[in-house]
Amino acid sequence: MTSDLPVIGACLPVDALADYRDWLLEADRDIEVQSFFFAETLDNDWQPLAEETRRQLDGHKGRIGIHGPFWGFTIHSMDPAIRRVVEMRMMQGLDVCKAIGADQMVIHSPYTTWDHNNLDNIPGSRAKVIEFTHDTLDAVVKRAEDQGVTLVIENIMDINPAERRALADSFNSDRVKLSVDTGHAHYAHGSTGAPPVDYFIQDAGAQLEHVHLQDADGYADRHWSLGEGTILWDAVFRAIAELDHGPRLVLELRDKTRIPRSMAYLTERGLAR
Repeated sequence: MTSDLPVIGACLPVDALADYRDWLLEADRDIEVQSFFFAETLDNDWQPLAEETRRQLDGHKGRIGIHGPFWGFTIHSMDPAIRRVVEMRMMQGLDVCKAIGADQMVIHSPYTTWDHNNLDNIPGSRAKVIEFTHDTLDAVVKRAEDQGVTLVIENIMDINPAERRALADSFNSDRVKLSVDTGHAHYAHGSTGAPPVDYFIQDAGAQLEHVHLQDADGYADRHWSLGEGTILWDAVFRAIAELDHGPRLVLELRDKTRIPRSMAYLTERGLAR
């Protein structure tokens, strides 16, 4: 039945919320606000932007999240001074969550293509990634727990999804979960030998709380409309259907005007609504 299909939401900057407000409210679709990850925004007066977000989402009863800060750093920096800067940025992200009523924040995985081939090259390297990430995020996770915000770790260059899952598990917190970006996984599959996208979904399993839906060609991070690339969407949605819970499924397209095209693709195939 159509009503049994997962409901799709979207990633949108604040200035695009008005364009999709009716669509978001009609089914209380999940929304990921993507206007608060720039340092220039966080270091200046972002309160008016937060107020506009609340105004645009007035009456919306779906789940609200944000994409947290990520430009220019990694969460597992070897430099302790940089780790303090990253901690501060994440705290600013939690400030935004509190201001707009968001209960989820996307953060980026630390694992790189280089890591995949070198974590076992020097003894202790794998443990160092976890140690440095904890030094960056332990206080952030504690605040997220107190605030009721879940941090979801998104795959970026990850080749082995189990590494990211082990990192999330190491926090032993209900407020640290996983995100899968379909285009990133497909890039890693096509270019660096990672498994296909549905394997990333399966590996995340009960830890999966968030999915960025975007199509790609396995070569670059395209953020194309669904159906334009080569991701096997039937397999992806079969893997999602096997889950015992409903992660947030949000379209993350470079061209926001193609959201209706992606929705048409999904509905025509009977994959989502």
